[in-house]
Amino acid sequence: MKNSFAYIILTLLIVSCSKTNNGLLMQTSSTISIDSNDTKDSIIIKAAHVVPTKNQYEALKNEFIAFIHFGPNTFTRMEWGNGMEDPKIFDLKNLDTDQWCEAMKAANMKMVIITVKHHDGFVLWQSRYTKHGVMSTEFQEGKGDILKELSASCQKYGIKLGLYLSPADLYQIESEEGLYGNLSEYSDRVIPRPVEGRPFKNKTTFTFNVDDYNEYFLNQLFELLTEYGPVNEVWFDGAHPKRKGGQKYNYFAWKELISTLAPEAVVFGKQDIRWCGNESGATRDTEWNIIPYEANPHEMNSFTDIMQEDIGSREKLYDAKYLHYQQAETNTSIREGWFYRDETLQKVRNADDVFDMYERSVGGNSTFLLNIPPNRDGKFSDEDVRVLNEVGQRINETYTTNLFAEALGAKNVLDDDITTFELLDTEEKNSVIETKAPITINRIVIQEAITTHSERVEKHAVDAWLDNDWKEIAAATNIGYKRILRFAEVTSNKFRVRVLQSRLSPAISNITAHYYKIRPPQLSITRNLDGLVSIQPKKHAFGWKPHGEDSSGNLNKTLEIRYTTDSSTPTKDSKLFEESFKMTAGEVKAKAFAKNVEGSEASKKLGILKNSWKSLASDSFEPEHFDIMAFDENPDTYWKSKETGSKHHLNIDFGEHKTIKGFAYTPQRHNADGMIEKGVIKISNDGIVWTILESFEFGNLINDPVTRTHQFEKEVTTRYIRIESTVIAGGKKTAAIAELDFFES
Repeated sequence: MKNSFAYIILTLLIVSCSKTNNGLLMQTSSTISIDSNDTKDSIIIKAAHVVPTKNQYEALKNEFIAFIHFGPNTFTRMEWGNGMEDPKIFDLKNLDTDQWCEAMKAANMKMVIITVKHHDGFVLWQSRYTKHGVMSTEFQEGKGDILKELSASCQKYGIKLGLYLSPADLYQIESEEGLYGNLSEYSDRVIPRPVEGRPFKNKTTFTFNVDDYNEYFLNQLFELLTEYGPVNEVWFDGAHPKRKGGQKYNYFAWKELISTLAPEAVVFGKQDIRWCGNESGATRDTEWNIIPYEANPHEMNSFTDIMQEDIGSREKLYDAKYLHYQQAETNTSIREGWFYRDETLQKVRNADDVFDMYERSVGGNSTFLLNIPPNRDGKFSDEDVRVLNEVGQRINETYTTNLFAEALGAKNVLDDDITTFELLDTEEKNSVIETKAPITINRIVIQEAITTHSERVEKHAVDAWLDNDWKEIAAATNIGYKRILRFAEVTSNKFRVRVLQSRLSPAISNITAHYYKIRPPQLSITRNLDGLVSIQPKKHAFGWKPHGEDSSGNLNKTLEIRYTTDSSTPTKDSKLFEESFKMTAGEVKAKAFAKNVEGSEASKKLGILKNSWKSLASDSFEPEHFDIMAFDENPDTYWKSKETGSKHHLNIDFGEHKTIKGFAYTPQRHNADGMIEKGVIKISNDGIVWTILESFEFGNLINDPVTRTHQFEKEVTTRYIRIESTVIAGGKKTAAIAELDFFES
């Protein structure tokens, strides 16, 4: 053990030094090697001394940042281009980067990363080294420079700038004169390569032994890092739609150029910042930024994505050769897809979802990177801006006011200064905070002094003093840069933070308390084929890369759902929904309540039970069993007719005679096809001979595809019923039904 301890001391002599507030010397570094003689205990001691670099820490403090995907795909409506698009397809007439920055500023975003070159190779700046970009479009007569305008807006609004330059380049792959994978010889190349008539103000030069494509890439990096103001992040995507010629990237050259020309920049996808492992906004319960490596990350040319759930537990560290600080970015898009497609079919995340991701990612030791794709008018769409404004308002309302501001306790954790800290080096490892009067809170934020004492907390809990005793109100695993704890609101004047497990003595730099204003969600009322009714927060229609989180439930820990079945308005005293209940027909009304705040009323008229219905015949596109999707109590599935014109039909056998007074039609919402604008309802005594009961008409279905109801002029008794389309919205030739309901008298 003495030898291992001596080895630790010798190893740490090579790294930087800092002092704790009690004067003890502590050795720290962003990367520490593991020796074969290290014990498990000594490895954990080393892990407790791995800290972020200055640039990494500044990047963590950005917390919430923006992504901009903009290019030919915006106009072709494709997610990935093929590299051979005519540049003129980028038919941009207007550009308002000020509007982008206004919306980002309102959302509390601190930096924006723009795709100056995506995988298609099209560039958004006036590069000297290619014509495949804005210089070959009609935008500002070929003289437009989107990056230049964004850089100016960023400086105007105080937003940092980051650049996404795709290593993959389909234009350079597919073009006859393309440089990617052209098997060129490696030789010493001077960067930047001079271009007549376009001199650089920055006279720095580099000499690298590289091939043609690496030279091209380095020349463009030089332009970007010297002519567009300070750059704070360079983002390298690991995706490759296609490769050619065994092309290799010389990241060591890229790295030297970046560190020289943009010394404050962090690099994503390499040694500084890693991908969270998904594009959906999903977060790990424990996001360690101290990562085990088999090789020295500072000597690696490429990095693989870390996608497993456990990335930095003690067990993972024991097998490492190096321990390295590498923080995560949690990235996703506000729209369904990275690029803008359209206003109607491309859904937008709601404010609940985005704010929940903000609290989970920023409050889970990572950075939240949210993509907002500009539309074809060069602006953020209205719905995107509305969501950003709402999220920013929630962040301000919740986190601007610290309810521990005048509390009593450890001064260095209550001074709202992340540079000071309290070292929890006693056996109990806790911090007690007492306010002058009782406060009501539902959020607590805890931060560690990671620049001096690393990420050390492995488990922790928060208690409130209630009824003359401590009661645990929240618990989690690690803390790191920041942990946001969310819990049902509690009122007390005394709170306690307990560290239950740690790597050495943790240093807590900040503890703040906050109150999130509850916003009871809209509710959804559903019934299955057996007649069981469920009531739950309405799921937002967003189908792209689901993260699986219950955003409404995460935000509202004290939610109650009250309901009635007699058509009366639900109140706080109405029946509490706790489990599904059976109901054959009638109307259910429900409201969500959180303390004294009530949400909007939801109601649903329940038609006759469908568990005995059968399809007689239809002109279905699919085999016969496909018909039941029109009455399976699942609006996400749908019946679809053949493409034979406007007249289509579906026949139903109720199983017994029913007296009905109307029906409801729910269109499918997956696309704009099949909306039945006009039709007739027919009835039959035998399911063979049909007579017309009534005609119906539903307007504006494509723009508003919600359930429509039609009341009959008089009730009718029948066993067999037929719905027949006569006009399909938008002149389409296919009919579709997500759900049919018929109402009894």
